[in-house]
Amino acid sequence: MRTVGEERCPGPDDGEAVSFLEEIVAVYSPSTQERPVAEQIVDVMGNWGYEAEIDRAGNAVGRIGDGERRILLLGHIDTVPGEILVRREGDVLYGRGSVDAKGPFAAFVVAAARAGALPNTQITVVGAVEEEAATSKGAYHVFEHYERPDYIVIGEPSAWHRITIAYKGRLLVDYTLERSMSHTAGSHRSACEQAVDFWLCLQTYAEAYNEDKERRFTTFDPSLRSICSSSDGFTEQVEMGMGLRLPPRFEVQGLIEKMDEWRGDAQVETRAYEEPFRASTRNPLVSAFRAAIRAEGDRPTYVSKTGTSDMNVLGPRWACPIVAYGPGDSRLDHTPNEHISLDEYLRAIRVLERVLQRLARVQKV
Repeated sequence: MRTVGEERCPGPDDGEAVSFLEEIVAVYSPSTQERPVAEQIVDVMGNWGYEAEIDRAGNAVGRIGDGERRILLLGHIDTVPGEILVRREGDVLYGRGSVDAKGPFAAFVVAAARAGALPNTQITVVGAVEEEAATSKGAYHVFEHYERPDYIVIGEPSAWHRITIAYKGRLLVDYTLERSMSHTAGSHRSACEQAVDFWLCLQTYAEAYNEDKERRFTTFDPSLRSICSSSDGFTEQVEMGMGLRLPPRFEVQGLIEKMDEWRGDAQVETRAYEEPFRASTRNPLVSAFRAAIRAEGDRPTYVSKTGTSDMNVLGPRWACPIVAYGPGDSRLDHTPNEHISLDEYLRAIRVLERVLQRLARVQKV
């Protein structure tokens, strides 16, 4: 129970909100290992007035209220690998997932609990699994098995006063080449050299594409994520993993045809494609965020991100008002120094509570 002015209000107070975040950050949950933290979240949701469960995909799900208006707050509860000692230093909480993305998700859980049952409105909060694994298992399960909502907020860090409206697309590329050994003094190029040739072709393609591009959001950005070679004395093998960040209106099929020309005898497979997505800013959801951020004392700004998120999954498929929002500095994502300002986290909670209250007053068409 919290106090606003002299009034006692339902929902977790700031101390409980901070404790909840610290507790779920302390549960190590890399992709595919989310069950323990999902169970902990569902227990807390039950204590805070939610109807809570773990769904068949492993998502932690809580619902508050009932009615025709449906609001979906979807964050993710998995993290990249790498444990970080969970500790507080003044206003700062350190730990894997504190920014990406348990901080934004915890803000969803607290804000919806504080808002409570709103008129003719059901709020569904989902802690999705496997967002960091490039499968987006949790988000795809929600799309396939849940009712289309009226509004969606995706939990990703962008700072409490910023609203994310766009993400680049993604394509992962797996390159494998196996060939018979030859003497290094001979004229045949090794498997490793041929793999490097393929990567250089991809880089050259990107440089030509980006030559006249002025904004990072409009560039094509390949990254070499892994490379490994081996030999048993008779054959040599090389494997490469590459990630491609795709700008709007990028011709993916044309690139795939080019890679087929460059690969030679290698096997090249593509997977985990997500199209670029940009959300509209002219709708009640964005208006609610702008008003809530101003009420909290700052000027709202829009962000277009060069990565991907579950917005790429749900945005184009459900075609309803959608944004990504959450406290934290996204430059700390996946880093060994990942941490979040608790003051910013609490500010984001207040923004989200105002957003939910405003959306509940919007006349449903």
